[in-house]
Amino acid sequence: MLSLKGIVKKYEIGQFKQTALDGIDLEFRDQEFVCILGPSGSGKTTLLNMIGGLDRYDQGDLLINGKSTRNFKDQEWDSYRNHAIGFVFQNYNLITHISVLSNVEIGMTLSGLNSEERRKRALQVLERVGLIDHINKKPNQLSGGQMQRVAIARALANNPEIILADEPTGAIDSETSKQIMELIQEIAKDKLVIMVTHDENIAKKYANRIVSLKDGKVIADTNPYKNNLIGSAKLMFEKTSMAFTQAIKLSFNNLKTKKFRTLITAFAGSIGIIGVALVLSLANGLNREIDRLERTTLAEFPIQIDPFPIDIEAARGGPPGFQDNGDSEWERFPEILKIFPYERTVSTTQHINLINDEYLDYLSTMDTRLYHEISVTRQVEMSVLHKIDSTPIRLQTGRVRFEPSLNNDEFFNDNYDILMGTAPKNKNELILLVDEFNRLNVQVLSALGLSSDVEAYDFDTFIGKTFKVVLLSDNYVLDENTNRFVQVSDLHTLYDNPNNIELTIVGIARAKEDALSRFLRPGIKYHPDLIQSYLADAKTSEIGIAQKNSNTSVITGLPLSDSARTSLLRNLGVDDTPSQIRIYPVNFDAKEEIRVFLDAFNHGKAESERIIYTDLASIVTELTGDIIDGIAYVLIAFSAISLIVSSIMIGIITYVSVLERTKEIGILRSLGARKRDISRVFNAETSIIGFVAGSIGVFIAFLLTFPINRLIRTVVEDLNNLAVLPIEAVFLLVFISILLTYISSLIPASLAARKDPVEALRID
Repeated sequence: MLSLKGIVKKYEIGQFKQTALDGIDLEFRDQEFVCILGPSGSGKTTLLNMIGGLDRYDQGDLLINGKSTRNFKDQEWDSYRNHAIGFVFQNYNLITHISVLSNVEIGMTLSGLNSEERRKRALQVLERVGLIDHINKKPNQLSGGQMQRVAIARALANNPEIILADEPTGAIDSETSKQIMELIQEIAKDKLVIMVTHDENIAKKYANRIVSLKDGKVIADTNPYKNNLIGSAKLMFEKTSMAFTQAIKLSFNNLKTKKFRTLITAFAGSIGIIGVALVLSLANGLNREIDRLERTTLAEFPIQIDPFPIDIEAARGGPPGFQDNGDSEWERFPEILKIFPYERTVSTTQHINLINDEYLDYLSTMDTRLYHEISVTRQVEMSVLHKIDSTPIRLQTGRVRFEPSLNNDEFFNDNYDILMGTAPKNKNELILLVDEFNRLNVQVLSALGLSSDVEAYDFDTFIGKTFKVVLLSDNYVLDENTNRFVQVSDLHTLYDNPNNIELTIVGIARAKEDALSRFLRPGIKYHPDLIQSYLADAKTSEIGIAQKNSNTSVITGLPLSDSARTSLLRNLGVDDTPSQIRIYPVNFDAKEEIRVFLDAFNHGKAESERIIYTDLASIVTELTGDIIDGIAYVLIAFSAISLIVSSIMIGIITYVSVLERTKEIGILRSLGARKRDISRVFNAETSIIGFVAGSIGVFIAFLLTFPINRLIRTVVEDLNNLAVLPIEAVFLLVFISILLTYISSLIPASLAARKDPVEALRID
């Protein structure tokens, strides 16, 4: 069954060299009781470790049933120890923090037996050794003889073919020794038992074969055996594996023996979790308040549909369609008082909503229960004239961005610099807005009668330029032949009309380098009072009266939907395209349904055909939420530092645990545990600590939300229960705690797995 052929084992420690086994040739029967005798240092224990697969031979071969083990890998040695070998040690080598029953079962857990079969076998062998009444005790509650019986029961539990006993009676009294030897002798009737002892009397009394060693050599064998079976097939055993649940059980029982240290470690690890949990609680509460504000105060703010929808990214970083485009030739925010022509090439990034009858018809199918009102504003553009070389020209307002400036002077001053002149103070004053490079599009310059071939224009070129706004009643006349309103073609007459509103560029402005908002695009901007004056005058005109009598209101911007309005606008020759649509939801939930309805229109359409809406309430809340999230991320990052520090500390404590459990490592390896099983034990230990730390952290954070909420309520009465830790964050933080502690255990666990089992078993 078991054969040793020329086994040689040498040890080298620095300059010191020793031959522990020197050409051992032995063969053993399947059932016999062999005692190995010899003085200290003769190689007895080394030989036993070699047979048991705990140590490796340097030369020769160990054969089992004629099969060589010379090329065994680690996992094959592990399987061999688990299935073929049962160890009985002089110092028992029981795991002290688990019960007698668990000690006996542990070898079988590596074999993959189910819990029912493990318990059945364990009880059988414990009854055989007379310990059935002590199964729930810990090893340190037993006498020396009882502990040795537990060790024998553990060795027998997996029904191995070979029992290896190393001085099994060395630590017990003579009477107990007799009982143990009789038990081992009984076992040897159906198994191979190889026992190392220094007591020649015990060997002669109980063994049926005595092998004597001296200086690593066999000097005597009372009952030699020669079978000469030699095979070449690879010896196969089932693979061993420790389930993670078993690793957790081992580690949990170990941690229970160090409750105070475990709790202190877990509390230290929880500090970072507490900080992160509190930040998440406050961020969650603030976001809930923002959502509540949107649902209550902002819910009925309109959803807007404009020809040029608001581009939030552009508003943050610059006017839509006027990005830098990487032009290194242009200096940003120059101090020179000049304007540079340039041809815009990136304006296509600005989306244009083409609002047409199809879209209006689609809106008419919306559920009327979702909104209070749909306001459609149609605007008649002002007719603006200016002179180029004494010739009146209509200003193409779309090309030069002839738009109103901001109503809020304070906001304008916070975000824009006046480079020359002043800001417009009344309806007769204009301001020219340039981009961050002091540039104007060549189309604007062309519309103003300026050449794009000039490298740069002085600011004085633009200051003082005048324009005239022609009133609607003066701009259109009724053609008696067609009974339609047509524009006056005599621009000289229009320009000289005393009713015109004269406008003058009084200043040049540019967005500040640190501007928070840049909604205004480069071009000519007029004072908000201008449009009011224009509309007021138009209302008194004959056209205004005609519109009123026709039950329409083109000028005032009120919703228009009847046929009279359409007919009149066509007669005026004015474009009937809506300039703005506003939808007023009845509540927050209705607004969400409206948004879904509006999004459905764009399904399957090309990008240019899509209609993009602006939900200002959502934009405000999203931007505010982004700010809160940004602050939360910064605070979480600071809290994470303590998480990292605590993880490092847990890694150090895990290494201390490795040192403390070194003997346990050796015991597990002797039972057939793989290196990865040893790693798994310590990974399980830190995972438990991580779970406890995470649980403590979120629990303490939950308790702290009560005084925090009370403190906040004393400052702001309307804020009730602001700090609320979301349930998903609880699970996430516990998971993060487990993950970080698991990572921190990888190095100590790896060191534990690489420990030599023979050396580990020698640790007291």
